[in-house]
Amino acid sequence: MKIVHVASELFPYMKTGGLADAVSSLAGALADNGHEVAVFLPGYRTALEHKDAAGAERRMRLRIEMGDQYLSGEVRVFAPRRNLTVYLICREEFFDRRNPYGNGERDYEDNADRFIFFCKGVVETLRLADLQADVVHAHDWQAALVPLLVRDAERKQGVTLAVKTVFTIHNIAYQGLFPRGIFAHTNLPEDFNSIDGLEYYEQTNLLKGGILFADRVTTVSPRYAQEIQTPEFGNGLEGVVQTREHDIVGLLNGVDMAVWNPGTDALLPARYTLANLAGKQACRAELLKRAGFAANFRGPIFGVVCRFVEQKGVDLILANRDFFLREDCRLIVLGSGEKRYEDDVRAMAAAAPAKVALSAKLDEAMSHLIEAGSDFFVMPSLFEPCGLNQMYSQVYGTLPIVSRVGGLIDTVTDVDEFPETGTGLMCAPTAAGLGEVLPRALRLFADKPRYAAAQRRGMIRDFSWKIAAAGYERLYQESL
Repeated sequence: MKIVHVASELFPYMKTGGLADAVSSLAGALADNGHEVAVFLPGYRTALEHKDAAGAERRMRLRIEMGDQYLSGEVRVFAPRRNLTVYLICREEFFDRRNPYGNGERDYEDNADRFIFFCKGVVETLRLADLQADVVHAHDWQAALVPLLVRDAERKQGVTLAVKTVFTIHNIAYQGLFPRGIFAHTNLPEDFNSIDGLEYYEQTNLLKGGILFADRVTTVSPRYAQEIQTPEFGNGLEGVVQTREHDIVGLLNGVDMAVWNPGTDALLPARYTLANLAGKQACRAELLKRAGFAANFRGPIFGVVCRFVEQKGVDLILANRDFFLREDCRLIVLGSGEKRYEDDVRAMAAAAPAKVALSAKLDEAMSHLIEAGSDFFVMPSLFEPCGLNQMYSQVYGTLPIVSRVGGLIDTVTDVDEFPETGTGLMCAPTAAGLGEVLPRALRLFADKPRYAAAQRRGMIRDFSWKIAAAGYERLYQESL
């Protein structure tokens, strides 16, 4: 099949979270299976500066209608691996920025125009390059207009750009919600500026377009596909999602074993496998050292890697600071995002520098080291469409502590509830829920045989993308 993916992030060219890993891994797995895969990404500065893009070919120039004006851009193309081509939609005014969505304090004011231009640039490139896609697969609100724009362009120009379209909701909390006047910049027929189109309480909702107008809709876990049809998790779009209940399917993300594999991970100071965990101890010592702690500390290490946003349960960790300050343990946090959370975690670390460490930045190597060197990975999300770190943790022999929500339910089993199959610890997504599970973690850590058995069960699980990619292949083929 000829498969086109459209996303605002793609590892290793731009990453703020799991979207980049998921799109990269899925595209790579499909390419390895012999499909002809293209991925469209905005031409960010970090992407253009990446070594893979050093010889990127300037393939074509774009002239994109945006409301009552035309904006120029260009397309740069490179092929990082067999069967995989990356298309960068470039316009310096929109994408020559280090960060994709905002400066940490606020979102960019021109995000609507940036990503409408991106979506239109993708559709125009599909036409100019005559890619003849079997499937065009768009991801999240930044690419949500693509399914609708594809069909609108086909109608206007009498061409076929894609046989079928697929749209994946990675996180329904982020919807691309803008003033209603921004609809004019789409140049879509006015019929779509309505309750049956992009209109949402006198605003324009880009995510709604992807949900309504793609041929098939997916989420990144089976549980999340059910959750977003309820008021508790639908973020106001549960009614819209319910209209597609027969076309929506939850497909669990996977782990890219070429990147996340403790036996081959070049970012670790030592590699290890289930048969020989000596390297994990070396990683543990190095993690303690880099965090400023004594390398011979023998108590449990709790690791955290996350974006500092409300969803990730940072408040729940902060609410349990007394546990981390009281018990003989270490808390090592890597993250960036909203300044208020960073300030609060920094203050917690400053109050107990012998027990809590914070690295407030994006650091891929450190994220791998935390997964490898920690004893428990703390992930108390308020909601979680899929989550990847809880899977990385199990692969790396680190027991996840997670909330009972979304994809976390689909991928972690509580070791106290199911002693024979458990691979982690689960709690309610509340401060009290996390407070209840942390002492259980101490008891589990003290019981070395029980901890080792849970660790082994996690490491032998198959979270690889070969399983996840097969689900997408079936979906594409059924759609076609």
